[in-house]
Amino acid sequence: MNDTREVICRPRWKGAWWFLAGLGAIATTAAVALWAVSGVCAWLGTGLLSVPVGLLSLHRATVRVHADARGLHVRALLRHRSLPWSDVADLRVRLRNGNASRGEESRRVIAVLRDGRRRRLPLPLGWTSHDPDFDDTLDALRTLHRRHGTPVSAHLPVVSHRTVGRGWAGSLALCALLLAGAGLAARSVPDAGATERAWKSAVPCTASTPAADRSECLTFLPAVIERTELNRSRHDSSLLYFTDARPMRRQGVSDEAALEFRPGDRVRLTLWRGEVRTVAGDRHVWHGHIPGAGETAVLAAVPALLAGYPAARVLIRLRGRHRPDDEVLPSALPFAAVLTVTGLWLLPLCHFYFAVPLGRPAALTWAAAGTLTSLALLAWAWRATRIRVPGAAGAAGAPGAAGAAGGPPAADDGEADDGEVFVRARFLEPTDYNPHCFGTHIVLGGGAPPAVAPHSGPGRYAARPIPVDRLTLRGVRRARGSDGDTVPTGWHVAELDDGGTPVRLAAAPADLTRVLDRLT
Repeated sequence: MNDTREVICRPRWKGAWWFLAGLGAIATTAAVALWAVSGVCAWLGTGLLSVPVGLLSLHRATVRVHADARGLHVRALLRHRSLPWSDVADLRVRLRNGNASRGEESRRVIAVLRDGRRRRLPLPLGWTSHDPDFDDTLDALRTLHRRHGTPVSAHLPVVSHRTVGRGWAGSLALCALLLAGAGLAARSVPDAGATERAWKSAVPCTASTPAADRSECLTFLPAVIERTELNRSRHDSSLLYFTDARPMRRQGVSDEAALEFRPGDRVRLTLWRGEVRTVAGDRHVWHGHIPGAGETAVLAAVPALLAGYPAARVLIRLRGRHRPDDEVLPSALPFAAVLTVTGLWLLPLCHFYFAVPLGRPAALTWAAAGTLTSLALLAWAWRATRIRVPGAAGAAGAPGAAGAAGGPPAADDGEADDGEVFVRARFLEPTDYNPHCFGTHIVLGGGAPPAVAPHSGPGRYAARPIPVDRLTLRGVRRARGSDGDTVPTGWHVAELDDGGTPVRLAAAPADLTRVLDRLT
């Protein structure tokens, strides 16, 4: 790629995109013609649905990206723009994961400008984690950028859903949506409580009850069951059909009621506010469910708790806003644990506070104890999700670089005397001591050199010794998007030199320090 002078990116399957564009145009034209002849609006709606499909296909068929010594040039259906290399600060990859087990992921190239703005290039486009065409095109673009521009970073930044540069607008919108739903549900709590109390206090209607007030009293109607229909679907209820459609054709009931009632059973229907609330027979009584204030309060609290998780993701991204865009952020799972524990005491409190009146001292005690517990866990989650930056010990050129003394390392921390210790760590590149990246642990101590093992012990079965004399420590950093999803969010990565070949070793901060001490 050193002799690269220009790069031209055209869409794959260009003929298929043109075919879809033509198909969309034909469908739109035919639908409009049928609408004009028949006057049926459904044809016009079909034509309008075909327009965006045709336009999108036409855009994909005509888009082109051309890079030369002057910069990046993007040509689309109705737009043309150019980005000089002097305005481009960096080229990075935007990664969107698909099916990780099949290696499916969408990769796009992002041009970051000097003023901080980002421009996503429509091409090249990669659909798998190992796409030679995408990789070759990206290498050619970076070569042109290095030759005619000034990149701000030597490595290729990869932005994924776990990194700083992904953004937090989606999480913020989801949080706001859940909070809005919780607010709407909370507004209906008083109405649900009033409905529940009215049902419990309702009395049978009498002959003197005015017609306008009969919806608030109980009306009893006889009926005979003609047949039952059991519906095992979760979305639909089972049905009772009444003889001669009196007083109605059918009534939805639970599956249990549909199994208990038999054809020919004489039942009594209880109507309240225009709905059947009870179906009573000799062998079974079905009661229609009326949501109470307690249940509605729980339904309001659940989305409020769920909103805490996207809010925690926004908080973590705000805490890491000064970190590089391709740096992996800590996981929000500690905050999920806080929300789970909070739900264990908050949801029962919401239910019992409205359903079964609690005394003020009991409610205050319950709420105070739960709040203190949640605050303590919140402090723990805040500390667990802090961004841990590698210290000076991991700096490049630190004393005790691996392989400086040669030979097997000396035992430390009593590992040689106490036996072997298996540390969860992995090399990210395939090497002779880590073929096909099979290693998941590093075994230390036991009077033997460190080794890569595909298991957590005991014993060194299938372990491969690490050639300590070949390794030199270059630096320690936080995990990046280019390290892959196999590296947990809280791990650090040590960059090593293996006889002139760069390799990466990933582990939790404390474990990585322990392993590097044995390798130095």
